Amino acid sequence: MDVEDMTRYVCETFDGVDTLEANGDTFFIYDPDRDLPADRQLPFATIVTGDHYDDASALSRPDAWRLNIGLTRSAYGALFPRRHGSDGDIDHTVTDTVLPHPVYARQHWVCVVNPGEATVDTVRRLLTEAYDFAARKHTNHRSRQAPS
Repeated sequence: MDVEDMTRYVCETFDGVDTLEANGDTFFIYDPDRDLPADRQLPFATIVTGDHYDDASALSRPDAWRLNIGLTRSAYGALFPRRHGSDGDIDHTVTDTVLPHPVYARQHWVCVVNPGEATVDTVRRLLTEAYDFAARKHTNHRSRQAPS
């Protein structure tokens, strides 16, 4: 799976997803009405194609990219029950392996450099969980904003 395949998968699989792009990176946001103010446009997943934000995954390598997925605390804990932050002993350059995010693990984000055959099913499941969480947050926020 490459960047284009992953982008297509997310956009075609999940309704209400808007994308923002910057520096060759893609940010997937749940915004079914395309009306979220900038301060509420928080991605549930991102594709990063370079070392713009951190260099832990060495994305300056040819054809290297990283999928990042924001999870609930419980979903993250099911994957990494004893990891609550990024640890120095993790090699974030490893490909096709679900790992705690090198910077945002404390916020329950995971990452995969060049997702492939070993992680495709897990990645799809995690994307579904992240999307469902984003949709719930969106719905909850809208219901709190509704006039009484």
